[in-house]
Amino acid sequence: MDKIMLNGLMFYGYHGLFPEENKLGQRFTVDLVLKCDLSLAGRSDQMTDSIDYGQVYEVAKSVVEGEAKNLIEAVAEEIAQKMFRTFASLEAITIKVDKPGPPIPGYYQSAAVEIERERHYAE
Repeated sequence: MDKIMLNGLMFYGYHGLFPEENKLGQRFTVDLVLKCDLSLAGRSDQMTDSIDYGQVYEVAKSVVEGEAKNLIEAVAEEIAQKMFRTFASLEAITIKVDKPGPPIPGYYQSAAVEIERERHYAE
């Protein structure tokens, strides 16, 4: 299946279990792999036959910068559901939500989740 990949989308959100996360917020990074048939767009060279990357960014932004959630798992799931509602040609999606430096003990770069969803799951 064809893929559109958007990497390192950065947003500022207020997701987390701890009050300081909800109050102060932090940066989140999102990677997306959208699976769809791009053959018509490849032949026509028309944006109307593909998925608009800018619109994809805005959908992800509306979730990550929207209502605070406890878990990044919930952030990823809402992004998936909203993408399927927005883009009729989207057949499957992989979403990685990365949370740099969450407030838990230890030394590491980030915590992240990655989910994969198919359209039939979303309906």
